[in-house]
Amino acid sequence: MVIKSELSEISGVYLVELNTISDARGRFSEVFRKDWFPQSDWNRIQSNRSDSDAGVLRGLHYHHIQVDYWLVVQGTIRAGLVDVRQDSATNRNALTIDISEKDNVGLFIPAGVAHGFLSLSAVTLFYVVNNYYDGRDEYGIAWNDPDIGLNWGIDHPIISARDRSAPTFRDIPQSDLP
Repeated sequence: MVIKSELSEISGVYLVELNTISDARGRFSEVFRKDWFPQSDWNRIQSNRSDSDAGVLRGLHYHHIQVDYWLVVQGTIRAGLVDVRQDSATNRNALTIDISEKDNVGLFIPAGVAHGFLSLSAVTLFYVVNNYYDGRDEYGIAWNDPDIGLNWGIDHPIISARDRSAPTFRDIPQSDLP
């Protein structure tokens, strides 16, 4: 049985404890079923793999349509999450959570929740999204926005030019927010 726990800080974000079957050969886990998340449209599924060296920070990104479901298959990440949904009871709430391959959990991130991760070690992240990639649904917020106040635990991460130029929350037009 899979156990989903909604994180109280941001509504709609779930940690999913995966059921693991182990024997002398190793272990087996189901990592995703679309019926675990009936609140989302999973008709156009795309799976992705991200490999990052220690010290890499990816994000913050958010979408109006796309839902993300993350699984750390190697290493440890510090996930950063911020609710940017204008009509959400947890709007502007932010949190970080460390997730390791050893935790054997998935992280469900609904549309409208900005997300990113810091690689605390070399990391392989597998993730499923409910829509094919479309750059028109790709938005960003500065990873180090002082108004958001995420505690990444690093001052100078390795970051892409795109993420380095992301605006602060207060500079995002209201029409760009979900």
